[in-house]
Amino acid sequence: MKAMLFESGSKAVRLTDCPLPEPGEHDVLIKVLACGVCRTDLHIVDGELANPKPRLIPGHEIVGTVAGIGQGVHGFNVGDRVGVPWLGRTCGVCPYCLGGRENLCDNPLFTGYTRDGGYAEYTLAGSRFCFPIPARFSDAEAAPLLCAGLIGYRSYRMAGKGRLLGIYGFGAAAHIITQIAAHEGREVYAFTRPGDTSSQDFAKRLGAVWAAGSDIEPPVRLDAAIIFAPVGALVPLALKATVKGGVVVCGGIHMSDIPSFPYSLLWEERVVRSVANLTREDGRMLLEAAANVPVRTSVQLFSLDEANEALDQLRSGRVEGAAVLVP
Repeated sequence: MKAMLFESGSKAVRLTDCPLPEPGEHDVLIKVLACGVCRTDLHIVDGELANPKPRLIPGHEIVGTVAGIGQGVHGFNVGDRVGVPWLGRTCGVCPYCLGGRENLCDNPLFTGYTRDGGYAEYTLAGSRFCFPIPARFSDAEAAPLLCAGLIGYRSYRMAGKGRLLGIYGFGAAAHIITQIAAHEGREVYAFTRPGDTSSQDFAKRLGAVWAAGSDIEPPVRLDAAIIFAPVGALVPLALKATVKGGVVVCGGIHMSDIPSFPYSLLWEERVVRSVANLTREDGRMLLEAAANVPVRTSVQLFSLDEANEALDQLRSGRVEGAAVLVP
């Protein structure tokens, strides 16, 4: 099969021929129909996430059809359309797994990071961590839901029930969560790179009531804020924008250092918290919510061998919505 391979230190992926993998116990072999290009992929390629699998095939927003089934697989048949998320496998025996917090598993595997992912014509996935995809979404439209949507939705739930929500960084996750928040009657205040009027207009089209650069204070105090941009300097700005008892959620797997800031910004019971990975329950909830709204993902399509171009456009902020590879 054809695949885009990443080797540590290369700062890019390269097209190569790889053996077709064979499913082991509880695995399904998936013919990849679409794979989203996530900012986490960029963090891996740019060396900001340490210790990826040697000779890695990236990609963890995978939509495809089951092409083969390993022993012990239940609930899926050859030909079924499935989605594969970031969380690829958990140990099931650590205190976190046993306590219902599998996203914090001590011995996990992550798709496109510590096991091969979807920048390929075929991939393997643990059947117990795959999701059926609602029929209303095309393959490419569904792909961003499997990480940008899932992590975004977990971040959204962690932000609480406040009516006034700030979103910092208007990329793939933000464009999905804005639609859900607006559908639920919340007011979304979108913060983009300073001067990025294109992203600000995009946010407003999706339901944001206000959009401006992150250097601008919002016209109201926010009940909560989610930071999707991997920029630590946004944390004190978001704290400053929230009400007493407000919550600031850092939704990314990587963020630059948070600068020092006055304690007064945190005082009055404001909270700063991170979000790590996802649970399968997050996946079920997000896919149901996205189908009910319904969320309309904005996708920019690339062929498999254009993965480096997709990563470069994401790196420079030139993707509106989400980039998706279509083998």
